[in-house]
Amino acid sequence: MKKSGIYVLLCYILWGLLPIFWKLLSELDPLYILCSRIVWALVFCFIILCFKKELRIIADVLKNKRLFIYLAMCGVLLTINWGSYIWAVNTGHVLDASLAYFINPIISVLLGFIIYRERLKPLQWAAVIIAFIGILIPVIREGAIPYIALVIGGSFSLYSAAKKKVTLSSEGSNFIETLAVVPLALLGIIIFELKGMGAIGNMEGSELLLLPLSGVVTSVPLLFFAAGIKNISMSLSGILMYINPTLQFLVGVILYNESLTMSDIMTFIFVWLALILFVISSRKAE
Repeated sequence: MKKSGIYVLLCYILWGLLPIFWKLLSELDPLYILCSRIVWALVFCFIILCFKKELRIIADVLKNKRLFIYLAMCGVLLTINWGSYIWAVNTGHVLDASLAYFINPIISVLLGFIIYRERLKPLQWAAVIIAFIGILIPVIREGAIPYIALVIGGSFSLYSAAKKKVTLSSEGSNFIETLAVVPLALLGIIIFELKGMGAIGNMEGSELLLLPLSGVVTSVPLLFFAAGIKNISMSLSGILMYINPTLQFLVGVILYNESLTMSDIMTFIFVWLALILFVISSRKAE
């Protein structure tokens, strides 16, 4: 696997383990956690830009109104994804969050086909179809539309497709994306603190370090993702994404004892079968 693929792979592994971190902040409101995550992610990206001496990127983007608006739209999509994900994890829906990222690769493949005219080999299409059947199983058996999963998965798929058109460095683009939404995040933090629902008074000592750390655990995977996504196909990115929900699935079941239904088991089996087929197809192409 090329370096760009390894970057994306590392990103998905880190994301798959993120529920463990967000659970540490479960005593706070998910919206407050989201606002803090945005602010500290901005701080972390700013430090990286300073270290790499690339602060001029900020001024260049701010002068380019079209590019700033485009990155701001990416920031909105990312905020929707972050917010819905944190809410799902901290309200006992880790498995729903896992399902979101099982759905995400399918959407990514379809977006790659529609937007970038990417083509899949027959065995790869078979993998997509099998994965899609697995995703449909809980919908058919339980008759419930997975709204949480669709919002999380759909928002990130659109974000991924949009990021492929960004030629800016990963640090620069991530900084501008968070900069665009940080005013609302700061306002949210102030409102929560004034109401006594923020970190002040509800957290103490080392617990307070979790908030700035949220910027690190947010930005590092995104930097890996932004560095790799521009040089790999949407289809490969979509299939690698299965590592993320599989880890989340295991975290939800093993660590947090979320109920595992027969539908969940069947979905898991179908998705991994699809992944095996795609890997076989990729090796034949080498």
